[in-house]
Amino acid sequence: MPRSMTGFARTEHKYSDYTLIWEVRSVNHRYLEMYLRLPEEFREIETALRETTRKKLQRGKVELSLHFLPEHSGSSQIGLDAERLKQLSDACQRISAQLPNCAPINPLEVLRFPGVQAAQETDKEALLRNALSHYEQTLDQLIEHRTREGAELAGFIEQRLEAIGQQVKDVRSRLPEILANQREKLLEKISALQIELDPDRLEQEVVLLAQKADVDEELDRLDTHIQEVRRTLKQKNSLGRRLDFLMQELNREANTLSSKSIVSETTQAAVELKVLIEQMREQIQNIE
Repeated sequence: MPRSMTGFARTEHKYSDYTLIWEVRSVNHRYLEMYLRLPEEFREIETALRETTRKKLQRGKVELSLHFLPEHSGSSQIGLDAERLKQLSDACQRISAQLPNCAPINPLEVLRFPGVQAAQETDKEALLRNALSHYEQTLDQLIEHRTREGAELAGFIEQRLEAIGQQVKDVRSRLPEILANQREKLLEKISALQIELDPDRLEQEVVLLAQKADVDEELDRLDTHIQEVRRTLKQKNSLGRRLDFLMQELNREANTLSSKSIVSETTQAAVELKVLIEQMREQIQNIE
C-alpha cells in the first residue's frame, strides 16, 4: 500500500513539572531530509531522533519540533544561569563598544536567549527518555496520516489505470476495421487514377500499410505496464521511484502509438493516454 509523503501529527504529554509537545510535518521530497527544532537541553537526543525517523520513513522533507514547557508554581522564582548571563553581558558590552548608537538591551529579550534561564531540577535521564518515547508515538501518527492519504492516491491511480486499459482495449478492437478501411481507401485512389497495378505490388503496399499501423506490440506493453503498476501499488516498501519509472515507460509506449497512427481515432487515443499518464505522474510525485 503506498504512503503519501504529506502529513502532520501533534502530541501533547503533561507531567507534574513539565509538558512535552511534539509537532511533526512532512512534504514530498526526492530523498529523506530532516529539520529539527529542539530546546537546548534536548540536543543530545538529536542522533537518536534521526535514527528513529530513518527506520520508519524512506522519503520526504520532515520537520520535527519539540516544545518543552516547565511548570512553575506561583511562589517559585525564575532561575538564572549566572555564568551564562555573565557571558551574554560581556558579549553585549563588546557589541556596544563597536556600535555605540545601538538600542539598549531589553532584559526580556535576554531571558529568551538559550541557556539564560536555569532549568528546574528535573530528572534529565527520564526527561530525555520521555521525549524519545513520545516522538515515536507522534511519528506513528504521522505515518497513519501518510498511509490514509496514500490510500486515496492509490484509488486515484487505479481509476486512471482503468481508463488507460479501456483506451488500449478500444484501439485493439478497432485495428482490423482500421486496416480494412485503409485498404479500401488505397483501392479507391488507384481506381480514381485509372491505372493498372500489379496484384503482387498491391499486396505489397497493403502489407507495408499494415506494418506501419501495427501497434500490437505497443498495446501489449501498455497492458504489461498497467499490471506492473497495480502490482507495485500492493508492495510495502518505498514505491515512488518505481512508479515514476513506470510512468516513463507508459508514456514511451503512448508516444510510439501516436507516431504509428494512420487515422485520427488512434491519434486521439494516444493523446488521451498521455493525459491520463500525466495525471498519474503528478500524483505519484507525492508517494513515498
